[in-house]
Amino acid sequence: MNVSSKTGFLLMGFSDERKLQILHAVLFLITYLLAIMGNLLIITITTLDHRLHSPMYYFLKHLSLLDLCFISVTVPQSIANSLMNNGFISLGQCMLQVFFFIALASSEVAILTVMSYDRYVAICRPLQYETIMDPRACKHAVIAVWMAGGLSGLIHTGVNFSIPLCGQRIIHQFFCDIPQMLKLACSYEFINEIAVAAFTTSTAFACLISIVFSYIQIFSTVMRIPSSEGRTKVFSTCLPHLFVVSFFLSAAGFEFLRPPSDSLSAMDLTFSIFYTVIPPTLNPVIYSLRNEAMKAALKKVLSREEFSQRMVCLKAIFKL
Repeated sequence: MNVSSKTGFLLMGFSDERKLQILHAVLFLITYLLAIMGNLLIITITTLDHRLHSPMYYFLKHLSLLDLCFISVTVPQSIANSLMNNGFISLGQCMLQVFFFIALASSEVAILTVMSYDRYVAICRPLQYETIMDPRACKHAVIAVWMAGGLSGLIHTGVNFSIPLCGQRIIHQFFCDIPQMLKLACSYEFINEIAVAAFTTSTAFACLISIVFSYIQIFSTVMRIPSSEGRTKVFSTCLPHLFVVSFFLSAAGFEFLRPPSDSLSAMDLTFSIFYTVIPPTLNPVIYSLRNEAMKAALKKVLSREEFSQRMVCLKAIFKL
């Protein structure tokens, strides 16, 4: 298929073989449905259960909302392309995909940083926790997270799509990936995007330093807790977050900081899945399995009595 910069791009995806395309579509569809159900479940639980109306679960709810949106940016399009055996994506679709991908990824890094600070205040400064993490401060933090992500998405999209492209508009990925798109740029025409990427990377690195500092302080405080039960309780809320941060940032860092190559290997595609598909799918499982309050709330929401009570309330609302 011959494509031009005015019509769009050709996403090469994972394979040209039809059987592998169908397999990819099925696997992505299963993963996508699991991610949607898991994140919707966390959003529902943290909204309905009043015991989870604390800053930690407020931020977790927004992380789940970000994950739900983040995986929806790339995966449905990839599934459709595989099923239709057509990797074409229009210029407008590609621009939207780049904007939302960068905006949501940036917001995810920001919310993970806020969550680590929340844990730091809760464990290292417990007497000041309610003062520092009051509802107004939490609301402002979440607004800042979404606004920072949106601004980052706008800047990257504006700069990236102002770059003149040379040659075939073929992207060796299953979505509009900026590092792959920069390979299409004419020589020395993408210096502005590199400058923006360098600024974004520096900001992400500052977030990482903040997270590392928070956890150094947290672990230092935890090791001074005399009871093993107290240490276990703290670790049950901190370790899932630490795992999510490490997994997401290491996979994304490998993809965006590695030297560019002319061909895309299976390892490159695998790492792109690690930061685009796996985190939104695993996050609900990680936070639910290691958190006793989440497991108790899940059992309560799924119980027959609670379900019937919710149905009665819904019927009463609709009658009104």
